[in-house]
Amino acid sequence: LPLLVFAADASAASYRCGTKLASTGDRTIEVENKCGAPKSNHFVGYTQVVNGIGGVQIEEWVYGPANGALYFLRFEGGRLTAVESKRQP
Repeated sequence: LPLLVFAADASAASYRCGTKLASTGDRTIEVENKCGAPKSNHFVGYTQVVNGIGGVQIEEWVYGPANGALYFLRFEGGRLTAVESKRQP
């Protein structure tokens, strides 16, 4: 059987909440302990299954508004993988 290796994005994502920092790789419970409960959270779906490998759950948590922006935190398999912000009009 061929071995599949998934390369992760080398860029680190982080979200500052007060004096604490949630960073790429943090578990959902760690982020919630640092930042409190999100304004909302949504089940997005599952990652693609390739040769029987994959299929972890994807969630998106929303924090804010803070400094005029909403922050979207993406979790795959219960780990923070990306942070995006969007300015509110």
